[in-house]
Amino acid sequence: MIDFFKYLPVSREDEKWGLTVLNVGCTRVKATTDYPLASHPAGYNFNRTGWRILQEYQLIYIIKGQGVFESASCKSTMVKAGTVLFLFPNEKHRYKPDNRTGWDEYWVGLQGSVIDNLLLSGYLKRDSPCIYIGFNEQVLDVYNTIIEHAKLEKPGYQPLIAGATLHLLGICHAIAKQRITGTKEDEGVIEKARLLFRSNISTSYSPEMAAAELNVGYSWFRKLFKLYTGLSPGQYYLQLKIDKAKDLLANSDRSVKEIATDLNFQSSFYFSKIFKDKTGLRPTEYRKETNF
Repeated sequence: MIDFFKYLPVSREDEKWGLTVLNVGCTRVKATTDYPLASHPAGYNFNRTGWRILQEYQLIYIIKGQGVFESASCKSTMVKAGTVLFLFPNEKHRYKPDNRTGWDEYWVGLQGSVIDNLLLSGYLKRDSPCIYIGFNEQVLDVYNTIIEHAKLEKPGYQPLIAGATLHLLGICHAIAKQRITGTKEDEGVIEKARLLFRSNISTSYSPEMAAAELNVGYSWFRKLFKLYTGLSPGQYYLQLKIDKAKDLLANSDRSVKEIATDLNFQSSFYFSKIFKDKTGLRPTEYRKETNF
């Protein structure tokens, strides 16, 4: 690893993208070295009480060594190699590598409405800033890609690295999600359930029937299914029906009543109500929008 960091200018045009990268870098912090390095701007150093408050988000990946992290929303936590640290704007925090080991870190600082929405929607949580993902080559490659583009600052580089940072967030979320899910047997249950829902999209079927067919308890099945998919079995099954209805409305001349019957809704009125709840449009309006 070759130490590098850069603080980047951001234009009004860049800000319109909804996500901008403010700084990026990688550092090898040797054992017993003062942290953070004094060469960073003053606003990024910890104050006399050891706390710091930033006006941005930071995504820090520790790939070697260990240390400790603490914030206003998170008690002191041991950090090992393979951990991603999320820093939040206006949140006091402090962290440092262990004096015996030091650590190697990659980081990117960012701001914008896109990441604000991720916090508001619960994808990012102030009380869960330390996420263990292990050593991941794909994550490391994205960091290095951001660094290389930041070094050159070619025209249009800001949206490019902002998009890469969003991809980085998606990878970390996916890895963390996969780590908290169950065994291969559990994964097999979910895959079979998905197939059952798809194959019964036009029949009188229910999540309870799926659980019975899979020979598992419904309460356990519902909890596991939501953990894997983010949706309850009932909502997942309903979304499949709505997606199929969209296809039929856009690519067939079947009436709304016929589609409602085909997909086993109790009435065309109920189908239209559910369709509008999910899409914002009545079925007839959706058909007009997709057949202009």
